[in-house]
Amino acid sequence: MSGNTFGQLFAVTNFGESHGPAIGCVIDGCPPGMELSEADIQGDLDRRRPGTSRHVTQRNEPDAVQILSGVFEGRTTGTPIALLIHNTDQRSKDYGNLLDTFRPGHADFTYFQKYGLRDPRGGGRSSARMTAPMVAAGAVAKKWLLAQYGTVFRGCMTQLGEMPVGFEAWEHVPNNPFFAPVANVDALEAYMDALRKSGDSCGARIRVTASAMPVGLGQPLYDKLDADIAYAMMGINAVKGVEIGAGFASVSQRGSTHGDSLTPTGFASNNAGGVLGGISTGQDLEVSIAIKPTSSILTPRDSVDRAGQPTQVVTKGRHDPCVGIRATPIAEAMLALVVMEHALQHRAQCGDVQPALHIPG
Repeated sequence: MSGNTFGQLFAVTNFGESHGPAIGCVIDGCPPGMELSEADIQGDLDRRRPGTSRHVTQRNEPDAVQILSGVFEGRTTGTPIALLIHNTDQRSKDYGNLLDTFRPGHADFTYFQKYGLRDPRGGGRSSARMTAPMVAAGAVAKKWLLAQYGTVFRGCMTQLGEMPVGFEAWEHVPNNPFFAPVANVDALEAYMDALRKSGDSCGARIRVTASAMPVGLGQPLYDKLDADIAYAMMGINAVKGVEIGAGFASVSQRGSTHGDSLTPTGFASNNAGGVLGGISTGQDLEVSIAIKPTSSILTPRDSVDRAGQPTQVVTKGRHDPCVGIRATPIAEAMLALVVMEHALQHRAQCGDVQPALHIPG
């Protein structure tokens, strides 16, 4: 295993580099017969793509996706679906001074130690650019899950640096560059403007949910739904923490509070985040991720070169002062890929099993 394929029944193999001619993925295992076009995928790629506001990298990539295989006359054939996204706005000269030095917080040091060489242009394989093919694959999974179960995936920002972001309504999320569920983002705009001028960066907290979830997805003991969600989220660049449901707040809760009481009309609460014993309850999946500050900043930092000699690194070029701003559609996509994988596993093992009792979410 080389770490480039996510999933087994709905297997997504990711390829390319940040400054190569193209990036993309191959999806193997998509069920046949689903209507699929580039337009079904492009919307989520547009939400993730760079250059969409002054608060993110100004690399201007259209991220136009091409379907190369696996679709005939507008429907999936059950064969591998190849998706291609051309890189059109690389500026590799920005990284010329980094060939012999290691940027603190980046994968430069570890890639060089593991492989004996590395692609310094935009981080190569370790770049957040490599999340675009996963967003494309996630869009395919989203469409199938919506058609089969009515499952809907949504995400929003809940904290920007030191600033908590309250929740007002989901309808606000598409209307601002932060994916913030609030009507007024003036404070967030001012915060990011000051941060960019200072040459520094910040992290973010993202919430992602799946509603209208089927009951019974997930397998004991080591293929639990929530375990695979955590695995997927930690596979996103810059993610340093994952919470399911109440998460770390569970530490201060009492058992009388944390345990979600069942009633004839549904669960009374959702501290479990939609998963009990690793198996979905039918409630909304509730996931929260912590994203570290961007490592590519203008502030000088101490490092070493390939000879082990001390040096200072200043990272020029076009970078997100907060990579978390564009992380919401990525987190949605990874959650969709996990649910898709488990939905196919469940159909294979228990496709004709009907629960004796269904407690609505």
